[in-house]
This record gives sequence, C-alpha cells and structure tokens, in this order.
Amino acid sequence: MTVITSPRERECERCGRRDLWDDDDNTWRIAVVDGEKQSGNPHCLHEWDINGTFNPVDS
Repeated sequence: MTVITSPRERECERCGRRDLWDDDDNTWRIAVVDGEKQSGNPHCLHEWDINGTFNPVDS
C-alpha cells in the first residue's frame, strides 16, 4: 500500500522564517526556539525550502 505524507516543517530561504505543521488545527504555525518566534521578515514573500529532496510517497 502506498501512503502519501506531507512535510512537517519548512523554512524560508530569504528571511529564515520557520514553520511547523500543527496536526490539531491542520495549519502551519511559526516555530518557537528558546521562547522566540522564528517569524523572519513579515513583509517577505516567503520562498520555502522546496528542493526536491522531500519524497511524499512512503511505500
């Protein structure tokens, strides 16, 4: 059986914003590291680190 998985985290290559997937609310949340939100630049047109290494098909 083939299972499709989704990414669990992402990072903007321009400003460094980091997001984590929230299963409870089915949405992305800004990551918090040492009590500080990793929000990057709020005016950035985020370019997420999608480089082709993530494989959504889990056999």
